[in-house]
Amino acid sequence: MRLRFNRVLLAFSIFALFFLAGCNEKSNQVAAAAGSPPAMPVKVRKADPQPVPQFTEYIATLKSRSSATLKPEVEGQITRIIVKSGDHVEAGAPLLEIDPRKQEATVNSQEANHRSRLAALQWNQTELDRRRKLYAAGVISKADLDQQQTAYDAAKADVDSMESSVREQRVQLHYYVVKAPSPGIIGDIPVRVGDRVTVATELTTLDKTGELEAYISVPSEKASEVKMGTAVEILDDTGNPATRAPITFISPRVDPTSQLLLVKAFIPNADHRFRTEQLVHARVTYSHDKRMLIPVTAIVRLSGQPFAYIAEANNGKTVARQRPLKLGDIMGNDYVILDGVKPGEQLIITGTQLLGDGTPVMPQPDVPHS
Repeated sequence: MRLRFNRVLLAFSIFALFFLAGCNEKSNQVAAAAGSPPAMPVKVRKADPQPVPQFTEYIATLKSRSSATLKPEVEGQITRIIVKSGDHVEAGAPLLEIDPRKQEATVNSQEANHRSRLAALQWNQTELDRRRKLYAAGVISKADLDQQQTAYDAAKADVDSMESSVREQRVQLHYYVVKAPSPGIIGDIPVRVGDRVTVATELTTLDKTGELEAYISVPSEKASEVKMGTAVEILDDTGNPATRAPITFISPRVDPTSQLLLVKAFIPNADHRFRTEQLVHARVTYSHDKRMLIPVTAIVRLSGQPFAYIAEANNGKTVARQRPLKLGDIMGNDYVILDGVKPGEQLIITGTQLLGDGTPVMPQPDVPHS
């Protein structure tokens, strides 16, 4: 009986040892699993070089190709301003008036002198006819006839001169009403009724808001890269291209004071989107290089140094590897990568703020939204 009891006890002891050993192994497996973090799902994008424009942005001034600064042809006091800034006028439309009374008085005086000299010419004509008859009858000498012929010729020349002077003064009278030389939009009017103006006074401007030119000043070190036909993009308020145009003029010399080279680009403006003298951002594209891009949101910065994460195979699993980058300009929502990534590598583009060097990841391809 005792021997049987001892056998049962021994069997129970062996069972307990195996049970405890199994529990211990399971506990070790759980602990090992607890010490290894799960792979983090991330989206990746293959680093593929693609054409990237090499450009520089400048501040450009838009100027009209058909803008006119209006100045008076005569001096005087402004008595009436017919238009206001922003009005659209047709060719020949009156814009303002200058007091013509002094000129009218001059014209009246000239016309009176003309009538007086015309009367003198008529008397000389009558006297010449009379002397011709007397000379034919032998009453007067040839010298008397020639003397009257000379007096008539002088009176005739005097009348012709006065007629020319009267016509000139009448033409001058038309200049006291300033008219639009072509259709366009009236600009600022700096003068007021009562102001005295001279031929050097600027009255207003007349602009056609169609064709414009962008005046761009390029640094001298970029002068060799600028060519006729080089692409220029005019950007809107959001930084997106509003219109595209080629360079149509390159100055033959650099400004010696500013060391800037003036270039111009023809800007179509059929929709009147832009205005004369407007300042805009102009992007001059010098060339296209093949570069890789990375989303701005995928960049991590440590002490000012930009980093990216690459999905890399390691002992049968995939981990994130940190790479320092050299970045270029921003293209839309992406940075241009100048150095730090090789073509074909898998760029991690999501969850980078939660990653560390060597963190296990579960790559998922980035599917662009349609």
